[in-house]
Amino acid sequence: MTNKDNYCVIMGGGIGSRFWPFSRKTLPKQFLDFFGTGRSLLQQTFDRFNKVIPVENIFIVTNDMYADLVKEQLPGLKADQILLEPTRRNTAPCIAWAAYHIRALNPKANIVVAPSDHLILKEGEFLESIKKGLDFVSHSDKLLTLGIKPNRPETGYGYIQIAEKESTDFYKVKTFTEKPELELAKVFLESGEFYWNSGLFIWNVNTIIKAVQELLPELAENLELGNEAYGTQSEKAFIDENFPACPNVSIDFGIMEKADNVYVSLGDFGWSDLGTWGSLYDLSPKDMNKNVILKCQSLIYDGKDNIIALPEGKLAVIEGLEGYLIAESDNVLLICKKDEEHAIRKYVNDVQIKLGEDYI
Repeated sequence: MTNKDNYCVIMGGGIGSRFWPFSRKTLPKQFLDFFGTGRSLLQQTFDRFNKVIPVENIFIVTNDMYADLVKEQLPGLKADQILLEPTRRNTAPCIAWAAYHIRALNPKANIVVAPSDHLILKEGEFLESIKKGLDFVSHSDKLLTLGIKPNRPETGYGYIQIAEKESTDFYKVKTFTEKPELELAKVFLESGEFYWNSGLFIWNVNTIIKAVQELLPELAENLELGNEAYGTQSEKAFIDENFPACPNVSIDFGIMEKADNVYVSLGDFGWSDLGTWGSLYDLSPKDMNKNVILKCQSLIYDGKDNIIALPEGKLAVIEGLEGYLIAESDNVLLICKKDEEHAIRKYVNDVQIKLGEDYI
């Protein structure tokens, strides 16, 4: 029997600019089906948590402009389960708003917070970790995150250093480190004390609201509407007026790195932050020359280690390229070195400034 006090908040408001040009402002990556499964990343995330969380206790926090997309992809949700941000303000404001909203519905709620674009290969092990985490926070005032055992010196993830063990499955967090340089990432990997920060969080609703009040008082002031008003028609008007004034800060920087009651549950469930073309390359099947072909047809001569992602039905004929990304979507064709994908955000900014929004 699923616990009626358990809730899930799925964050689905990002643009996913590192996946440009596939991920566009009007149709970002969480609404795309990257692997041809028939379900978008958002739908897969919903399906996963719906196995352990009642459907009526799952909430999506997204931007106003994606309201219709969420309703189309998750028609089983009621309108009040889709929390629409009037503007983007990073993860701390969206998580805090969801917490205030859920507390008005159930002051005993335990909440798992998840991005909408993660890939989980070992779903059974993952859901067991989620259930154990929800039980842990239901009788303790701890802020819990899920840590992933690293298998390479990855510079694109944050790291968690563990301290003493609280119980069989939980450790106190010693330090957080954001996206280290390669040499430091190698040291982290060799030490055995550091784990990737998955961006998945679990806590009791009162624990997270108390942390917001103490560590981000400006944010709390902007969201203190009162339990009796949350869940009513006045909530959306209040959010539309006050949310833009919330500080633009991540939950990691604003809360997790400052709080003294942060714990981590260590997992190995085939997790990947599907945040970049490189991560998609790592997860995708490859031909004998380590080329990844997505959706389109291709003939590759003297080429290896490439990602080719064109619209379905298109043919790519490529000769002499090694380590390139070739991606086309709508009115944009991108060709760049695969290992220099960090420059994609620069390309997006330059296009926006020089050519306008039609290509973003």
